[in-house]
Amino acid sequence: MKRKNPKASKAAKHEHSEHGKHNNPIDLEAYLKRLESPERAEWQRPDAVIKALGLKRGQTVAEIGAGPGYFSLRLAKAVGPRGTVFAVEVEPQIIGVLRERIVAAEARNVVPVLGLDDDPLLPPKSCDLVLMVNALHHVEERRAYLKRLARSLKPEGRLVVVDFHKRDTPVGPGLGHRLAREEAVRDARAARFELASESELLEYQYFLVLKPRA
Repeated sequence: MKRKNPKASKAAKHEHSEHGKHNNPIDLEAYLKRLESPERAEWQRPDAVIKALGLKRGQTVAEIGAGPGYFSLRLAKAVGPRGTVFAVEVEPQIIGVLRERIVAAEARNVVPVLGLDDDPLLPPKSCDLVLMVNALHHVEERRAYLKRLARSLKPEGRLVVVDFHKRDTPVGPGLGHRLAREEAVRDARAARFELASESELLEYQYFLVLKPRA
């Protein structure tokens, strides 16, 4: 059994206390620093996650809850310059940081999207894949939101949901803010998705591959 990281646990404890009235990060610099810390790379395994998605050059993908581009910039490399990444984020401050990261990385195939809390504002039937990492548990009306995501997928498109198991882990939000794997699957099925496959790649998170039913 791995020993708990006390620093990671402390950061997780404050994940939901560092936001203000309109979900704006109180200390944006500290928030972004934690999102991109080397410690996160150890358990989040971003490169392994991207590889597991099986993306092809030229595809169109979207990330919901893109933040400063932690996954979006990696997705951009995976689909190549002829592909497109819609990086959806609801926080205007973070969209500004994301734009800076896109310019610095010369990732011209990443399109920042200022989404709404209840709508990602993605074009219909545009995406080969939509990725949600640590994002679904933030959505209040999950079934309605998932239905909107289904409309953004191409006929053979996939939705991949990665989120924390509802059990004690060294990292992640408090248990009261987590979404159990079974509940995520139930909401997805209610939104007319079916579970196509599942991976045990990550120690603290489930990894669901969902496809919309015809």
